[in-house]
Amino acid sequence: MNIRESAEDYLEMILMLSESKSEVRSVDIAAGLGVSKPSVSVAMKHLREDGYIRMDQNNLITLTDAGLLVARRVYNRHKTITRFLMQLGVDEETAMADACKIEHDLSPVTFEAIQAFTKDTTR
Repeated sequence: MNIRESAEDYLEMILMLSESKSEVRSVDIAAGLGVSKPSVSVAMKHLREDGYIRMDQNNLITLTDAGLLVARRVYNRHKTITRFLMQLGVDEETAMADACKIEHDLSPVTFEAIQAFTKDTTR
């Protein structure tokens, strides 16, 4: 599954918003990512065409099974890396911001090691 980093960010944000809101709209995504509404419109068009999201007649956005799979993978990486950085003593806000930067580029081997480490230290 080869998907652009920005698309992963959009899918992750849709998942995060859907966990806290009953409806996800483009304006919510724009606010969450700090991007313009036109940027969100272009991204949603591509994600819809690629089969990652659905938009209904009211422009409510939902993830398809494929979109949910990507979003969960990225969100899990984000949470795990955030937890790892906080265990190193990084404050939560910085850890969350840095996790956003790291989550896309980390190799599977390194991520698995971080994941194992954070599980071992939480027992």
